Amino acid sequence: MTDTAELPPPAPARQAWFLNAAFDRLSVDDAFAELAAARACQPFRFVTTPTVDHLVRLSRDPELARLYALAALSICDSRVLELMARLSGEEIAAAPGADLVERLFELTVDPGQPITIVGGDAARIEALAARYGLTDVRWHAPPMNLRTNPKAVAEAAAFVAANPSRYVFLCVGSPQQEMIAEACLQRGDCAGLGLCVGAALDFLTGAADRAPAWLRRARLEWLHRLASEPRRLWRRYLVDAPRVFAMWRAWRRDKRRIERLATALRARAPSPARG
Repeated sequence: MTDTAELPPPAPARQAWFLNAAFDRLSVDDAFAELAAARACQPFRFVTTPTVDHLVRLSRDPELARLYALAALSICDSRVLELMARLSGEEIAAAPGADLVERLFELTVDPGQPITIVGGDAARIEALAARYGLTDVRWHAPPMNLRTNPKAVAEAAAFVAANPSRYVFLCVGSPQQEMIAEACLQRGDCAGLGLCVGAALDFLTGAADRAPAWLRRARLEWLHRLASEPRRLWRRYLVDAPRVFAMWRAWRRDKRRIERLATALRARAPSPARG
């Protein structure tokens, strides 16, 4: 029998579990490579990009967890979460959805091929098409209050099914965009890669002003957004988001308990036989 000391170390897990959510361990370049490999003919799958706001909402409404569990990829969209995870011993690289979407349009999206967009308005769609020379944009504008309108969610999924594209941009905020993605999966006749990327297209079209690069590197993009839209975002960033620190404390406490239990169980386990 081979001595266990000679065995190679196990490969790191593809996903990290942090604050009761799963994150794929992907660098920005790796995440982009995954998205760039998408093909229009493939059955529908989708990517979610959790932020602090998402995780706080999940803590309040655990039923939403099923939406994130269905995602083919879960990419961390928050440099604050990246830092918190690192301080907790978890390696999760932030790959902001806005950065990934911009790179997709600049390097991967074929201007002559169809793309499907759910969300936004006519001005944003026209600006996006003009900036990147897009000639076949399939656009659907769902009504407000999607979360309580299952008919509108189903109509959005039907639009995706009727307009197959390599990339399907779902830009109606969370959890509405993940609800549409779930409906697309349930239909079984949708194609392409769904990207739940919130306000990413707003930044590309100039509808929203993105933080300068130095502020993003300093993990202060949230402060820039708050200053840019205080009336709309004050509650998100000043009331809801700080709750993540209480979640973090509870998560670290539970993690320590599990680690102590695992250590105790290993100490009681018999030594493996050699020979």
